[in-house]
Amino acid sequence: MADRAEYARKGIARGRSVVVLQYADGILFVAENPSRALHKVSEIYDRIAFAAVGKYNEFENLRIGGVRYADLRGYTYDRDDVTARGLANVYAQTLGTIFSSAAEKPYEVELIVAEVGDGPEDDQIYRLPHDGSIVDEHGSVAVGGNADQISSYLDQRHREGLTLAEALKLAVESLARDNNGGERSLTAEQLEVAVLDRTRPQQRKFKRVLGRQLARLLDSEGAAAAADSADEGEPPAEESSDTEE
Repeated sequence: MADRAEYARKGIARGRSVVVLQYADGILFVAENPSRALHKVSEIYDRIAFAAVGKYNEFENLRIGGVRYADLRGYTYDRDDVTARGLANVYAQTLGTIFSSAAEKPYEVELIVAEVGDGPEDDQIYRLPHDGSIVDEHGSVAVGGNADQISSYLDQRHREGLTLAEALKLAVESLARDNNGGERSLTAEQLEVAVLDRTRPQQRKFKRVLGRQLARLLDSEGAAAAADSADEGEPPAEESSDTEE
């Protein structure tokens, strides 16, 4: 069993990381993923989303199974009966059975299932490692790659009430850190970003942040930093020309 666990952990560590963190209006998902076709973050149901790292074909099968479970349960009973906790239990049973079975190799995947509530205190985030255990997370969580280092960075800097732009900036900064303590530069084209936005009037709260909106959120932080540095120094000389008649 120790060998199987080590095999799964090595496979997961080769994948690029995913960060999930709460902000004032919902839950933010940020993944380092240059592909626009193979998603690491996906919608499952009205208020529930799924993120994963590891082997794509394995976690894609789990995602499809989760969508089928949610649709069937919502149709049979009620849409409110579909919860992240119930979905996490289904995934835990599946992963646990595969991990303990000697007939097949363990899945090289680590999952996050999140559900946005009516308020930040109602949000739910569950992390599911390869062995099928369930970890109830709060605030922020990272999986894949150098997840331990990223999680430590997030724990020190994440706080309640972040705006979307502030949360995105923190997530990108954490993903940009490498194992040696240095920092890389991540562009909008290298990121997959989505949110569960509790303020959306639609029943479905999942939304991908793409294109101009993503670039604007990333640039807004750069512009704010430039403005702060300008405020600390002398005002530019060009400002006087704005008063010309």
